[in-house]
Amino acid sequence: MTTRSDYHNGTAQGFLHKAQTYLADGDLLQASEQGWGAAAQMVKAVAEVRGWEHLGHRQLYRAIDLLVAETGDGELRPLFNSAGALHANFYEGWLSAAAVGDNLVLVEEFVQRLEEFSN
Repeated sequence: MTTRSDYHNGTAQGFLHKAQTYLADGDLLQASEQGWGAAAQMVKAVAEVRGWEHLGHRQLYRAIDLLVAETGDGELRPLFNSAGALHANFYEGWLSAAAVGDNLVLVEEFVQRLEEFSN
């Protein structure tokens, strides 16, 4: 049986793959948004398991605060902030390809770290 957490986790993995494809194709806006989506979906996966609200940006950032308090892993905030920069880039288009790529590496690390907390 697939849980909501499994759904969000799988969606995050799909978005990560799409982000890399868009980056390779030079579509920085879509690569950026897929990176944000991957991070957001993983936060939703973790929040779902814990019964935390996760319907909007504010709640996603609050879930990160709660997870940092629970785990003591203060690196989660800056990793998630890299996804936030990608989200902003989708609208503004100000990041270079190198910057988008660097942020996607951080998002991938973020997603991997959150996997253990989404079960």
